[in-house]
Amino acid sequence: MIRKTGFRFSLGVALCALSLSVFAQAFPSKPVKLIVPYPAGGSSDLMGRIMGQKLSELWGQPVVIESKPGAAGSIGMEFAARQPADGYTFIIGNLGPASVNPLLSKLPYSMDKDFIAVALTATGPNILVVPANSPYKTLGELLASAKAKPGSINFATSGPGSMSHLAGEMMMRQTGIKMAQIPYKGGGQAIVDVIAGQVQMIVSDALPVAQHIKSGKVRPLAITSAKRSPLFPDIPTFAEGGLQGVVALNWWGVFLPAGTPQPVVNAYQAALVKIMGDPDLKDKFAGLGVEAHATSQEDFRGFLASEKAMYTKLIADNNIKAE
Repeated sequence: MIRKTGFRFSLGVALCALSLSVFAQAFPSKPVKLIVPYPAGGSSDLMGRIMGQKLSELWGQPVVIESKPGAAGSIGMEFAARQPADGYTFIIGNLGPASVNPLLSKLPYSMDKDFIAVALTATGPNILVVPANSPYKTLGELLASAKAKPGSINFATSGPGSMSHLAGEMMMRQTGIKMAQIPYKGGGQAIVDVIAGQVQMIVSDALPVAQHIKSGKVRPLAITSAKRSPLFPDIPTFAEGGLQGVVALNWWGVFLPAGTPQPVVNAYQAALVKIMGDPDLKDKFAGLGVEAHATSQEDFRGFLASEKAMYTKLIADNNIKAE
């Protein structure tokens, strides 16, 4: 009896493994949904559409973009966490909702329990820009004005926990200046208002402002990379502008709902390695100010752990609050 039970158990395990393998080989057999946790026109949306098109071509199935903006990306992350763990829904997460927001607020999702980190897909610097008609030509001029007239300068953010928020807080803590935060649901509308002069500055990821820098609609004052970026060689670093310690890259990565079968996760890994190495995709990403990647799961998990440690210290040291 014991032998029969063991045989049945072994057979069950084997059949389950075979079923998962067959499922993965057939994946995807229907349209796939890509959740973007920010409004249309922002960084995640633009990248998601490029990636979605490449995946659709590779898989032979439509990749449908579904925007779920709000709460600095947290609404979209919660939505994605509640989707079936069958591989037919994935999300592009980034610094805010995946690393920083959980350190600032109690959220209805857990990055450790509710998601599988698949791969880091892009990194890029953040750029402080002002309207084209702004009187400030350098970071030093902006800081001097803010110091002379406390509260006279406002800065747009993509919401609590976004890099635009953290950078503004770091600038205030490190210089003693006072600026007013103007929060938005995403970077797209924030940048529109900066261009229009309704807001005086934003520290934005490079993607949505690159085209406006080229067209002259905004003026870049500083970049958050440790050294000048080869994509934006004419923009000085914050350190060059006289402000140390504002060094941070924005990043984006693919996450699946927890419980997604490993063979399907592996299928995503293989697909991402292929499309992120596509020269056309790399060129499109570079044109938007970011570098394409396709890391292993292990490397992505290590990257997320290092980001969490860095921002836990930054938030504590600078007493940064969500509200």
